Amino acid sequence: MTSSSSPSQDTKRLAHDYPEGLRADALMEEDVAWSHEIDGERDGDQFDRSERAALRRVAGLSTELQDVTEVEYRQLRLERVVLVGVWTSGTVQDAENSLAELAALAETAGALVLDGVIQRRDKPDAATYIGSGKADELRDIVLESGADTVICDGELSPGQLIHLEDVVKVKVIDRTALILDIFAQHAKSREGKAQVALAQMQYMLPRLRGWGQSLSRQMGGGKGGGLATRGPGETKIETDRRRIREKMAKMRREIAEMKTGRDIKRKERKRHRVPSVAIAGYTNAGKSSLLNRLTGAGVLVENALFATLDPTVRRAETPGGRLYTLADTVGFVRHLPHHLVEAFRSTMEEVGESDLILHVVDGSHPNPEEQLAAVREVIRDVGATDVPEIVVVNKADAADPLVLQRLLRIEKRSIAVSARTGQGIAELLALIDDELPRPAVEIEALVPYTHGKLVARAHDEGEVISAEHTAEGTLLKARVHEELAADLAPYVPAAAL
Repeated sequence: MTSSSSPSQDTKRLAHDYPEGLRADALMEEDVAWSHEIDGERDGDQFDRSERAALRRVAGLSTELQDVTEVEYRQLRLERVVLVGVWTSGTVQDAENSLAELAALAETAGALVLDGVIQRRDKPDAATYIGSGKADELRDIVLESGADTVICDGELSPGQLIHLEDVVKVKVIDRTALILDIFAQHAKSREGKAQVALAQMQYMLPRLRGWGQSLSRQMGGGKGGGLATRGPGETKIETDRRRIREKMAKMRREIAEMKTGRDIKRKERKRHRVPSVAIAGYTNAGKSSLLNRLTGAGVLVENALFATLDPTVRRAETPGGRLYTLADTVGFVRHLPHHLVEAFRSTMEEVGESDLILHVVDGSHPNPEEQLAAVREVIRDVGATDVPEIVVVNKADAADPLVLQRLLRIEKRSIAVSARTGQGIAELLALIDDELPRPAVEIEALVPYTHGKLVARAHDEGEVISAEHTAEGTLLKARVHEELAADLAPYVPAAAL
């Protein structure tokens, strides 16, 4: 029987072989580095370092269609995915752009895209989304590429998911599940997390599956058995659905309570007659960058889809000195899941309740008109079609000049800017100043110095044209709302009546 070296002997050997600054690193690596002098004397077979660090599958520990990696050897790895889309209308370029956007969504979620395929059909197949023959071809592609997930560019029914998984033998998700996963990763606030959880449960409810018969029936209630237990009981899947519905009801109540706080703040701003501007637009169009450029808000800016979810409201000031609020909303995308629109309705109300919408579009995108149409569809869903809109074509420094000219010609109320370089920002601020609603009453009053609060209100709630300090008081000329005009009426000079 061979004897293994003692720890004290190993430590002496390390002290002799390594300089002072490298001893700590050598000690930390002692359990993964192999040495014939040390490890050759250890009992038992020793794994090679690369083999010990490799990912290994353990049969019977599966939570998906394949076995998960052994916990003690688990390493962070990206899901390897194959994308599949069905081209039902439009040009082939439209279909490729949609799949390219799906690839960007997958990469944002942390996946590694290996391949992408498109099939031309009049409508998706009712059973497998792409048809049985194409499903077999997709299985071959998955085997060749070594993918572990298939992502479909559309919302699949529960039956389509099950049938396609049965053929390709790997996990299958759709566009809706992918977007929900990204939202779950990026939600930071309590309200954002609750909204995402509600949307996920709405999506999950019709897609629950039964996993065998061992828990398929649960007996009815009753003390001591007897007649009360003779009924068929409630199936396991019915129990799961009931629990999900209860959680959804609780989540809706919590979101409604959080919505109350936002409504109070919004009413307070309206009471003080502070105009509001909402920034809406496609995801990754540069909304947060524009908010930072206009207000210095310091919101996270990242070249990723749905980098920011939680709405941010900041105070801003026009070149003329008028105060207003600027709200950054969640980004939109083509085929935004209906569950998300419903769950984020309280957040999206910032758009519907605003006085002006800055519709930000990415000028460097291959098809910015599609972005405009997708965002306007969601704006219609939240009932904000009557709010005035300014189309802000962002990333003008990277856009094709011909595309900019086309957009500015098609959209009558539009402006080209670059949030990164500051190009066009001064013109945008002037345009906001012109488009914001102005107080209806123009008044001239001599306000005594003892009533300086009225002058302060005119500055905060109205638009001061001029203010001159005289011996009798402040000669104020301003545009104000009806309530403040009534308070200033006693100080209007007789000559002005």
